[in-house]
Amino acid sequence: MGYEGLDFEQIAGGVSPAFIETLYRRYKADPNAVEAGWRQFFEGLDNTASGPSWANPRWPLTETDALTAGLDPTQMEPAPKPAKGGAPAPKAAAPAASEADIVKAAGDSIRAMLLIRTYRVRGHLAANLDPLGIARQDLPADMTPEYHGFTGADLDRPIYLGGVLGLEKATVREIVAILQANYCGNVGLEYMHIADVEERRFLQELMEGKDKAIQFTPDGKKAILSKVIEAEQWERFLGKKYVGTKRFGLDGGEAMIPALEAVIKYGGQLGIREIVYGMAHRGRLNVLANVMSKPFRVIFHEFGGGSANPDDVAGSGDVKYHLGTSTDREFDGISVHMSLVANPSHLEAVDPVVLGKVRALQTLRSDLAEHEQVLPVLIHGDAAMAGQGIVWECLGFSGIRGYNTGGCIHFVINNQIGFTTSPQFARSSPYPSDVAKGVQAPILHVNGDDPEAVTFACKVAIEFRQKFKRDVVIDMWCYRRFGHNEGDEPSFTQPLMYAKIKQHPPVSEVYAKRLAAEGVADQGFVDEKTHQFTNLLEGEFEAGKSYLPNKADWFAGRWSGLGAPADPETARRSVDTGIEKKLFDSLGRTLTEIPGDLEIHKTLGRVLDAKREMFRSGENFDWATGEALAFGALLSEGFGVRLSGQDSGRGTFSQRHAVWVDQKDEHKYVPLQTIPHGSFEVLDSPLSEYGVLGFEYGYASADPKALVLWEAQFGDFVNGAQIMIDQFIASGEAKWLRANGLVMLLPHGYEGQGPEHSSARPERFLQLCAQDNMQVVNITTPANYFHLLRRQMHRNFRKPLVQMTPKSLLRHKMAVSKAEDFLGDSHFKRILSDPNAPADADVKRLVLCTGKVAYDLIEARDAAGDKNTAIVRIEQLYPFPGEPLTVRLKRMTNLEEVIWAQEEPKNNGYWFFVEPFIEQCLIDAKVKPQRPRYAGRAAAASPATGLMKRHTAEQGALVAEALGHSVREEIRRTRKS
Repeated sequence: MGYEGLDFEQIAGGVSPAFIETLYRRYKADPNAVEAGWRQFFEGLDNTASGPSWANPRWPLTETDALTAGLDPTQMEPAPKPAKGGAPAPKAAAPAASEADIVKAAGDSIRAMLLIRTYRVRGHLAANLDPLGIARQDLPADMTPEYHGFTGADLDRPIYLGGVLGLEKATVREIVAILQANYCGNVGLEYMHIADVEERRFLQELMEGKDKAIQFTPDGKKAILSKVIEAEQWERFLGKKYVGTKRFGLDGGEAMIPALEAVIKYGGQLGIREIVYGMAHRGRLNVLANVMSKPFRVIFHEFGGGSANPDDVAGSGDVKYHLGTSTDREFDGISVHMSLVANPSHLEAVDPVVLGKVRALQTLRSDLAEHEQVLPVLIHGDAAMAGQGIVWECLGFSGIRGYNTGGCIHFVINNQIGFTTSPQFARSSPYPSDVAKGVQAPILHVNGDDPEAVTFACKVAIEFRQKFKRDVVIDMWCYRRFGHNEGDEPSFTQPLMYAKIKQHPPVSEVYAKRLAAEGVADQGFVDEKTHQFTNLLEGEFEAGKSYLPNKADWFAGRWSGLGAPADPETARRSVDTGIEKKLFDSLGRTLTEIPGDLEIHKTLGRVLDAKREMFRSGENFDWATGEALAFGALLSEGFGVRLSGQDSGRGTFSQRHAVWVDQKDEHKYVPLQTIPHGSFEVLDSPLSEYGVLGFEYGYASADPKALVLWEAQFGDFVNGAQIMIDQFIASGEAKWLRANGLVMLLPHGYEGQGPEHSSARPERFLQLCAQDNMQVVNITTPANYFHLLRRQMHRNFRKPLVQMTPKSLLRHKMAVSKAEDFLGDSHFKRILSDPNAPADADVKRLVLCTGKVAYDLIEARDAAGDKNTAIVRIEQLYPFPGEPLTVRLKRMTNLEEVIWAQEEPKNNGYWFFVEPFIEQCLIDAKVKPQRPRYAGRAAAASPATGLMKRHTAEQGALVAEALGHSVREEIRRTRKS
């Protein structure tokens, strides 16, 4: 047996000849006395098809055996003569190999293997990666033959390799030449950090051997050169027509364009039918034009200040290098649909959105098992790849159930600079791609001045991804010919680099000279391609002046049937979302029946007993049951439901129990997954807010027929995802005409748990609200929550929904609903009155509020016997329910005072947002009070106190102030209760 079946690095790394000799002597006495790997090695060292086997030792070796082992027969001990009367000596006795000879041969083989292993691990450090030659380093000492003990005649002595590098034997000189070509050329491969042997072998077979030079046909080389010319001329044309305008050009990295086309071409051959891109600003316009085939005239129209959307489509629009598009490309008769996701200036923020969208598309294509048809491609800048934490959050999704997309191709445009910061000041690792080692992704470093090498790297990447369904990185070393943007002066901070860049020929010139030397393409070919393309651009530039978009594409495909609300006032109203009694009862059985093979936790048993009583009596339905009914009803209607968060299966407060875990073997049962028609996912996510929220936003963008919910462990933690909220959720529709129905569930409520476990910061969301961009609610009954979730899917448009979910109200005796509240023509109520409200004519004080504080107010009002105070809950803060509130106010003909009560500090919460809306309602209702009054905590830097005594005093005081009671008495009563 040779090395073909042996992962040599795992058994022989760093060993000494003395150790080998000791092992060999032990092996000779008893082959089973050494580990299997070493036994295989000693067997393979001198074992040929006709030769001896160490399992049945034959000593001495023949000349053939010795040569196979890499021994010199002339230096071996002579074979012993047979004793008198013994068997006749062979006609041609072969010289015998001594133990020392065998040990030396074994030592040479192992040292050669260690040399090979060093190149596999560190060869990339000596690769020719930097087109400018600034970062090139000499061959590290441990990659020289001398370091491994080979000198002089050793370099030309055959050494046994047993199939490594595709050779049975080779000299050290031959080995080094092959390794230099494989690992130290224009592609440097990092892969020895990968634990999986098959993945490493796959890459070795692609990279290693005498015949593994990068090879393209003459036509293939011409096609690559043509795309480089187009990429280069595109940037020059834009620079000439729009002098000084920001475009974040690809100048210096044009080899990316043919390389991305290779992903489409080879990916299509390997089963890819859809690609979703997320990318940096640099090169975006080039990718839009030359990879995504966005019409040139459209881009020119946008550069001229026009919109890509018809005049009757609203929206703020965005700068050109933020916009996305979608298209179909065909190679070799295989069509691949591609979309480039719009993104803001926030670096890498688009990454999780792309991954979430891909996951949704894979679900829709029934591609979750194989992950063969939909591919995510993320294009990074070098500084952003290393500097933005969201990159790691997204890499962390790669192997996690519910978030895995079967591998993402990461392409790094490595300009070797971030704005004005050089790499040595921007990261602590050699490469921007080093973060990807954490998920054992292979990394192909490649010289951007060699378009063939970059294209080859992309070919390897797509083959690896399709075979192993894992992330892979291409790190293209290039340069940025101009500054951070075209109006920047980079020589202020990098004079030496930019002196080199000024003297450095463009990629097309470097590659064209190479092809001319090969006899593939001459200067005439280059001139012709350049002339043809620039003529095309001139024609498209003229066409762009009169271009008028005639169609917006944001409600096509799976979004067909949905649209923007024609009438915002109508959009604010609800649709009927009640369900039939038969479905209600069926869902009750689904949510309470325990399979015979499941041993549940005893506490869960009590929870289920309580649920059965709810369905039997029709009373006291709690929050979790109302939510489960909403999910179940939507599933029965064919909608999907995906709930994701850090503890969503059980629920942070042990309230949901969507997943039942067997107490003996931990197998899981999910009742809602037994409902036909729809699909239900509930996922305990990684401990991430930014990444997971972006992932779910991306998922919701691809599938409007699924209710997609992200749940924060505590609402306060959502501030870790503020970029996703500001840049995508609140403004994505206005900027990019991309609707989204994502639901955010943010536990919120003041129960004395301190600053980080009280406030979901509703004021921040409300500050972002305008132009009907999203919904912000604070629901107080299970039935209203049920209707809210169903309304989200039953309206003919989608808007993000931010729900301040309760904590104490999950089990509050007053926060319950009846069966009838879920049935018939019932619907979501934007405002709610309290159950013991006085008659409208008797109301002198109206307290408006939202959320948990309503129950504190109701209890205090009823305990005091107050018959003149009404408490109205604003369940939906935005869009503000001005119409129903005005109607309600008009009925209170003797109203004297209106108070807004909240438990949040005055500078937080809702007050500054709702005050003008309430004032307008008072004016419209023509009642006596013309302005509301505030009752609540004073302004504070911290959102809540962490001291229970102080919390109780503050809560009692604000309730008393709102109701006009004695503050001292209210505090005393609150503490007693």
